[in-house]
Amino acid sequence: MMLQPRFTSDDEVRVIRNIRNDGTYPGQPTGALLVRRGSVGYVRHIGVFLQDQLIYAVHFLQTGNRIVGCREVELIPADAPWIPNRFERGDRVTARQGLAIKGTVVAAAGAVGEIVAVLRDPAPVYYHVLFGARVFQVPESGLDESPSEPGAR
Repeated sequence: MMLQPRFTSDDEVRVIRNIRNDGTYPGQPTGALLVRRGSVGYVRHIGVFLQDQLIYAVHFLQTGNRIVGCREVELIPADAPWIPNRFERGDRVTARQGLAIKGTVVAAAGAVGEIVAVLRDPAPVYYHVLFGARVFQVPESGLDESPSEPGAR
């Protein structure tokens, strides 16, 4: 089976998922964020992993001048439509206002929750946020960074 690359050398691409160190990036701990979703870079090399996956060496100039291996499913053309988002899965956030079900407040303003999903299509961005034992769909405008994690982003 011959793999046909979607991108070629020097193509400008955008990464659509956070890229974390899987243990193969030197000088960074495993799990460290290498490239944030939405970052734009340039394809420098195309390789094959396990004979069935294309891996693109992408040079991200604005993200520490890093060259990071990305799978094809993690990339889109840089000029493709893109909706930026403020929070990522796993981020801790606070509710800007109380959240209610049938008039009963079940998460007070300032309640701390965790992003469990990012809903980017259609715009605007919404999140599934776990507050206590309940998941709410909340617009980005209804959330703030959690003060318990200053500088975590």
